[in-house]
Amino acid sequence: MTMKNDKGITKWFGDNLAKLLANKIEAVYKDFDSMEYVKTIKKDCKDLGYTKRIELHSDVLREYLPQSYPRAVNTLVSILGEENPNETGMFTDFYWVMPIGKFVEKYGLDDFDVSIKAIEEITKRNTGEYAIRPYIRKYPQKTIKIMQKWSKSKNFHLRRLASEGSRPKLPWSTKLDTFIENPEPVFKILENLIEDDIKFVQKSVANNITDYLKVNKNNTVPFIKKLQKSDNKNTLWILKYATRKLII
Repeated sequence: MTMKNDKGITKWFGDNLAKLLANKIEAVYKDFDSMEYVKTIKKDCKDLGYTKRIELHSDVLREYLPQSYPRAVNTLVSILGEENPNETGMFTDFYWVMPIGKFVEKYGLDDFDVSIKAIEEITKRNTGEYAIRPYIRKYPQKTIKIMQKWSKSKNFHLRRLASEGSRPKLPWSTKLDTFIENPEPVFKILENLIEDDIKFVQKSVANNITDYLKVNKNNTVPFIKKLQKSDNKNTLWILKYATRKLII
């Protein structure tokens, strides 16, 4: 996550975003009350920073979209448009997707399959790294198996999510304790990605390793030493980046 919580960012997430989302939603869901949605956001967002504004959008969308969660989230997924073909732009060109990720994060836990499919689509434009974390906590084995599958995907956004979503110390998020004591399921993901050609993915893998050095050094140091036997240039870059500020 590279966005900063400042006034320049916050202004993107007010009634201007409500109007943008309303136009997109109204095109696929004719019963959407765009006027009330925009009016509510404008009234309630004034004193909020951007993270709280994102949550406000998701809460108000829950009120005005179909009460059936699968119908509601499928409506939101249908407005996402073309995938982001680039490693950049997730928080600029696709910033408007962030309330949709929050919507799935907050309201989808009882609809696992529908939500996971939504997260897959969200992360191809913006990111599912925050939305996935409650699912890891509630369904650890089920979710981590899906993430291991993502780590072998041809889609680099899904590969990156497999790593970024499983970081124990993801910035702007609460600590993920689920696999700290037994990191092997996460290390399996990282091994699948350790030779990845995409810098976007490489940095995530490196940051995940750095996180684990901080929360479980005893297990992580042997993992690193095993990987250091490789002569793959991507692997060596990831390990160098992961340990750049630490003594192991």
